[in-house]
Amino acid sequence: MSWDAPSPNRPHILVVGDAMIDRYIIGETYRISPEAPVPVVRAGREEMRAGGSANVAANVAALGPRCSLLTICGDDPAGEDLARLMSMHGVALDCVVERGQRTTEKTRLISGVQQIARIDQDGAAGDASRAELARRFEALLDGVRAVIFSDYDKGVLADLPALIAIARRHGVPTFVDPKAPDPSRYAGAFLLKPNVREFHALFGACPEEQIAERARLALAELDLDYLVVTRGAKGIMMVTRTGEVVDHPTEALEVFDVTGAGDTIIAALVVAIAEGLPIAAAIDQANLAASIAVSRPGTYVVTRSDLEERLHRRSHATSKLVPLPMLLGKLGHARADGARIVFTNGCFDVLHAGHVRLLDLARRQGDVLIVGLNSDASVRRLKGAPRPVNGVDDRAEVLSGLAAVDHVVLFEEDTPLDLIRAIRPDILVKGGDYTADTIVGADIVREGGGQVVVAPLLAGRSTTSILGALHTR
Repeated sequence: MSWDAPSPNRPHILVVGDAMIDRYIIGETYRISPEAPVPVVRAGREEMRAGGSANVAANVAALGPRCSLLTICGDDPAGEDLARLMSMHGVALDCVVERGQRTTEKTRLISGVQQIARIDQDGAAGDASRAELARRFEALLDGVRAVIFSDYDKGVLADLPALIAIARRHGVPTFVDPKAPDPSRYAGAFLLKPNVREFHALFGACPEEQIAERARLALAELDLDYLVVTRGAKGIMMVTRTGEVVDHPTEALEVFDVTGAGDTIIAALVVAIAEGLPIAAAIDQANLAASIAVSRPGTYVVTRSDLEERLHRRSHATSKLVPLPMLLGKLGHARADGARIVFTNGCFDVLHAGHVRLLDLARRQGDVLIVGLNSDASVRRLKGAPRPVNGVDDRAEVLSGLAAVDHVVLFEEDTPLDLIRAIRPDILVKGGDYTADTIVGADIVREGGGQVVVAPLLAGRSTTSILGALHTR
């Protein structure tokens, strides 16, 4: 079945599959048990996150579309936890309750940053519950742009071929993240997205160079439009019904935890296609989203602002220059984690040792250092022609190379007053050529309960004196 994505407009995406609760018990190992040769972990905090199809749905909703989750769960406290989690993520939950059964849970024991054990408690999905799920599924399809089947082989999607057939009758494309090693289970889907291990289980083990040819055969045999194989550090391979093969190399980010990366990929991929992106561009965006997810511990939900920031960083290479709206979103998350925000500003036209010492001192005052940078026009108004010597892109890149600097934000005005009003830093830092009473924005920071710090000047270092010395030689 071919499909042209409709125009965007906050599309409605339906996720169907095995929902679960991911629990984390996080503590520190301090001795070996006298009862058995196992570590004793002193429990610290506990966390609860959406897992399985619930994590897919949470990722879809965080990227902007309307999202509904259809699943089967038990009549137990974990089922109530699932409902609360989905409400927190803005997902409409439609849960067929399996009486007398439990909701699937995975409990991970973490010592420091290392997972040392996992306890799985699986739910069940009986015939009557699956029949009710199929009835609700057909009723939910009206107005749905796409369906994601998130298969963890826990029983919810045991009747998947019938569900795919229902969606085809309604003209709704289906995207499947598979688990069971039975190819016929996924016949007729619009797109199938196995990882490389699942691909080998479905279609037979083969060398890397033969994956594309195996995929072409599978596309014809199963009446699929696309087969997308995620290959970890090797990136993502897409093979189309027409035989085209597109490789997307992985994004170079630190890998902290791969838990839930497949959920992120299928969610981001479907959202991008539903919003009108060509499929190759959608896969690139999904690849980028996965690189964010694996850089965070546990099942991390990638937001649209996360994705926009990474796209911005990619297009600006190594620069830490960010637009103000994006910066404010990041600072909101930082403050939620208890971070103290430090702000300083300047032209930073010819960077010298005095600048470096100022920025190092500023960074030590808190947790996140924001540098407000005068635009080229602002520098000219303040310093006169032919300043600035270095354009704003070069000045931002030089600042970005300093470990002390977390973010650089541009301002066009002669002073950073509007920027300080927007950011509301906890600490405002300026060089010693100012007094605490003459620093722009000092009153705003103090009114908010913040501090104003005057940094000592490094004698004989200034851009003006450096440029003057050059002219006398």
